[in-house]
Amino acid sequence: MSYKQISETVESHGQDAAEELARLRSQVETLMNERVTPMLSSVASSAEHAAKVATDEVRHQTERLTDAVQDKPLAAIGVAALAGFVLAALLRR
Repeated sequence: MSYKQISETVESHGQDAAEELARLRSQVETLMNERVTPMLSSVASSAEHAAKVATDEVRHQTERLTDAVQDKPLAAIGVAALAGFVLAALLRR
């Protein structure tokens, strides 16, 4: 094989590799646009919804706790004192 033939063969394989890379790049871009991007959008939407639900639940529970403390302040003080005592006992160990 002559130098010219080897050079042409290498150049041909280089072009084939470049074409294959371009084809693969196109396939990856298509996959990203058709599948990954919509899936990420769906996941973000689900996460946003879950955060809203969690926030609403925390607000609701805070309102319930506030109402319970206002309705029975002495019981609330007793529960808080008991919780403090138990926590202190656990932390000493």
